[in-house]
Amino acid sequence: MRMITYIRGMNRRTALLAPLALVLLGTPALAEKLSLGTLSKYLNGLGTVESDFTQVNSDGTVSTGKIFIKRPGRVRFEYAPPDKSLVLASAGNVAIFDNKSNQPPEQYPLKKTPLNLILGDNIDLSRAKMVVGHRADGTSTRVTAQDPQHPEYGTIELVFTDNPVELRQWIITDDLGKQTTVILGQMAKGKSYGASFFSISGEMSRRGLGN
Repeated sequence: MRMITYIRGMNRRTALLAPLALVLLGTPALAEKLSLGTLSKYLNGLGTVESDFTQVNSDGTVSTGKIFIKRPGRVRFEYAPPDKSLVLASAGNVAIFDNKSNQPPEQYPLKKTPLNLILGDNIDLSRAKMVVGHRADGTSTRVTAQDPQHPEYGTIELVFTDNPVELRQWIITDDLGKQTTVILGQMAKGKSYGASFFSISGEMSRRGLGN
């Protein structure tokens, strides 16, 4: 079974978000490479995050919307019209709700997607064979990571800026080499979300879909 790239575009299987010219907001000139320890500490310090996002799919199409993250293990992608799709991750699964269908959502194990690498309870980028790329490009630090036990699930490239350290985007490459990029806007942190906000079964009930 193919993993989802994240999470929408590319025939619904390659979806968690091929780079075009990517715009990084507020990036410093000639930034030094941030250490894996610094970046692990930053990611582990993220509790809840809310942000607008732009998603660039492998076929060149672009989607926009709003993302909500509640670590560990929960994320909600609300796609803007005309798409209006919804993607939820919680309880170890990812569900893709198609607004044009009255069928139950497609579901996949979160652990089989590279997005799981930043939603984990305790992120350690220095773990053996987890990081396969770590470089600075003059304005940001880019880290490419994979599941050490299952590299076939694909990779996620995280792009960070400094002063302060901030996650700006990620690029997921699936098992077929197709890429999906998610570019984040200004982050709002520390908000409170109820468990039902990320509940797949709750969303199915609200939509009148069978389990």
